[in-house]
Amino acid sequence: MLSTLAALLGLCLCQRISAQKQTLSKPIIWAKPGSVIPKGMAVIIWCEGTFGAVEYQLHFDGLLSTFERPTPPGITNKVKFAIRLMTRHSAGQYRCFYREGELWSEPSDPLDLVVTGMYDTPTLSVHPGSKVIPGENVTFHCHLETGTSTFFLLKEGRLSSPQRRNGKFQAEFPMGPVTTAHSGTYRCFGSYNDFMWSFPSKTVVLLVTGDVGDTNLVPTGQPSSDAWEPSLFTTEVVGFQEGRAIWDHRADTLLRVGLIFLVLVALVCLLAEDWLRGKTTEETANGASNQECREYTLPALNCNHQKYIWTFPSILWKTKSSPGREQQVQSLQWVHPWRNSRRPSTAGAERAPGGTLVKGFC
Repeated sequence: MLSTLAALLGLCLCQRISAQKQTLSKPIIWAKPGSVIPKGMAVIIWCEGTFGAVEYQLHFDGLLSTFERPTPPGITNKVKFAIRLMTRHSAGQYRCFYREGELWSEPSDPLDLVVTGMYDTPTLSVHPGSKVIPGENVTFHCHLETGTSTFFLLKEGRLSSPQRRNGKFQAEFPMGPVTTAHSGTYRCFGSYNDFMWSFPSKTVVLLVTGDVGDTNLVPTGQPSSDAWEPSLFTTEVVGFQEGRAIWDHRADTLLRVGLIFLVLVALVCLLAEDWLRGKTTEETANGASNQECREYTLPALNCNHQKYIWTFPSILWKTKSSPGREQQVQSLQWVHPWRNSRRPSTAGAERAPGGTLVKGFC
């Protein structure tokens, strides 16, 4: 019987471990209108899973940022996460997950979301010129007078990873030998951070043709002004749509720390107030006791009256405000040399504070 129970328990445990190891295929993540967004503009992050997904999670820099549940489930296989205002706090690396029942998918490929407009504007030039023939070597030069640590060169109009070069004031981006595929519009950026870039440079249009004088391959619709259109970094343009804003985990953490700090300050204030109230009460009580206690030192009195003799030794009172010294109070003593003696009358005796007899009359 015990062996049967152990076998069943082991089977259930193995099935649970096997179920935990099963994961769903990774989702697809992308940003619209693109992954390079000017500061202050909006961006939507899309995550595409399966029609059976009941929950999607968006992680920012390795931490859970927000989640979405399709309503109703089974109608769509993707959800959107909207950032209404792009700032440096929103720039970073994003991944998304989705869940079917108790199973979670693998993480998506990383999405690097970049904010621009954080530093000064660089200048971009191309050598030997903007019109070249196939096979020539071309070099782009990006320069920033205020200095930086990294430069990025992007080709507008298609999805592509930016070229990156290190440099303080200038960086070179060699391309060669070039082909007609290199024709296009380029901009460069300076940066101290992979996710926070400068304002974009002015555009430089590179034209690679079979004949320098041939203008049939001149790109149409090339920008005629310096206004940077962020949609040029993607192959598809969609309108900005409203959606739920992503929870900024950094701001949320700062808010929680601030609330904890305020609670601690309030507790300290309450404890300090209680301590001061207790101290004030104690000082008031000590003051009242000190007013009742005095120090009296009286000389010893010897009285001889007929055949009775009694002695009043010195009496000493110490106030309660004398720390470390014990109170000394001696009571009256009667000394009589004869056997048949009686205690003298205390009529007319004076009493010190507290009721102690301090003086008698003979």
